[in-house]
Amino acid sequence: MSAVAMPSERDAVPGAAEPILVVDRIVKRFDTPDGTLTAVDDVSLSIKPGEFFGVIGPSGCGKSTLFNVIGGLLDGYDGAVRVGGETVRGPHPAIGMIFQEESTFPWRSVIDNVAFPLEIAGMPKAERYARAGHFVSLVGLNGFERRFPAELSGGMRQRVSMARTLAAEPKIMLMDEPFASLDEQTRLLLGDKVLQIQQELKQTTLLITHNITEAVQLSDRIMVMTYRPGKVKRIVDIDLPRPRTSEIVSSEAFGRYVAQIWNDLREEATRGLLDDESRKLRAGGPS
Repeated sequence: MSAVAMPSERDAVPGAAEPILVVDRIVKRFDTPDGTLTAVDDVSLSIKPGEFFGVIGPSGCGKSTLFNVIGGLLDGYDGAVRVGGETVRGPHPAIGMIFQEESTFPWRSVIDNVAFPLEIAGMPKAERYARAGHFVSLVGLNGFERRFPAELSGGMRQRVSMARTLAAEPKIMLMDEPFASLDEQTRLLLGDKVLQIQQELKQTTLLITHNITEAVQLSDRIMVMTYRPGKVKRIVDIDLPRPRTSEIVSSEAFGRYVAQIWNDLREEATRGLLDDESRKLRAGGPS
């Protein structure tokens, strides 16, 4: 196990696949009452078609800011985001997004939730329901097509959100802590489902997470971010066999990756805790 080269070096390898997503020296600042805050500082990454890329870091490191920049939900940044070689600003049809908060429409059934983006796109009814049914099946919700979100578990609702995003057939899937509200067993099992779908569709996926087990279970490579301002601390190759399931979490190799990444995260999380304590003391609050 070792850190790998930065994206610009990695892409120079002869015969390497052309990247589908390039994040080039992104810097994002916010104006706050205490002055300018740099949330993301000079972050670059490059993702090949079909790759599962994880991004992990301590709270406050700018992971979600980076997610929103890539997804086109934030502007006013330095640097560039390129999809298939095209520089993009704003939402892009090649990018689908799944958020931490489940986003099903409570007044729509499962099948109608999944068919929604196809309806907005003007797809004929028979065609959109056929496609929606395919993706409902793909996420393992056969038999629940006519159920409403209130009748489903949290994990099932996230699968509906996933199916709805996949139905639009994005080339790139962005996932921002999609299983954060779920218990550990459900997270692992949903991780299996994500891996199954990603393998079947050859889906290029970028996962933002703070969960080391989840990142190692799912990813081909993991970018570890520093505490604020968020920079690239390390990019780690995850050399575990595929197809991969949650059974791998008990392996010795898996444990070594978790320990390696935790050592990096512990340093950054400690910096974050010290920073929080310092700000509270300056504000006259409890330590």
